[in-house]
Amino acid sequence: MQHDHPGDKAASPVHVTGKADVIVSGVAHSYNASDGAVLSGIDLTIQPGEVVALIGRSGSGKSTLLHILAGLIQPSEGAVRIGGARVVKPSPRWIMMFQSPSLFPWMSVSQNAALGLRYAGQADGVENRIAEVLSLVDLSEFSDRNVQDLSGGQQQRVALARSLAPSPEVLLLDEPFSALDMFTRQAMQQDVRAIAKRLGLTLILVTHDVSEAVLMADRAVFLKSNVGIIADDTSVDLADTERDLASSSFKAELSRLNAIYTTMQLS
Repeated sequence: MQHDHPGDKAASPVHVTGKADVIVSGVAHSYNASDGAVLSGIDLTIQPGEVVALIGRSGSGKSTLLHILAGLIQPSEGAVRIGGARVVKPSPRWIMMFQSPSLFPWMSVSQNAALGLRYAGQADGVENRIAEVLSLVDLSEFSDRNVQDLSGGQQQRVALARSLAPSPEVLLLDEPFSALDMFTRQAMQQDVRAIAKRLGLTLILVTHDVSEAVLMADRAVFLKSNVGIIADDTSVDLADTERDLASSSFKAELSRLNAIYTTMQLS
């Protein structure tokens, strides 16, 4: 089912973040030497404004790689650069959105969204910026509502607004829609893609759900379990109008990516 995306609303002015590439060079990581490498020899270039899904089962290193991209973990070997800057710590330029929205229950929607700016040390124009991002995620009418009164999907939209408020160049998603019901999850997947395209964000998401990758990504990168290597890297060639569960083009692309996923696990 297609619906109107918040990112498609031409009437709402929005600050375009700008675009940044992501270059992963020779990244390897081990948590303990005795346990072996979680990631090994990862080389990956992500173009500005591209939406990339990292797909793999538990133990493939996909979440570890996302944490390295966010600057939350320093790799044992190699380096990550975003827009030419080496990633050594978290930054408002690259922001991660986690599985849990982690909202403060005593705060309103707008107050929670503003925390992104507070953490980034941005004090100017907060009211206007929060109004802008709440409009972008379709929550303007809920700005003064307590977040405890919202549905799970609406709470994730508040978390998205908080992530967008500092105007990042890269948004990193760690399976943030996994706890939502199917219809809410699909709406969020489509809307986040539309918003990223509108803002020029480079978007990288971790998922074990191949259908999520087909709905959201321009490109799917498959990580093989227990060895932490890239097993395949393929484009997802679908128009946005085809990114729908009922679309025959979507079903064909899903079948192709599922075959890659299955072959990877058997090899």
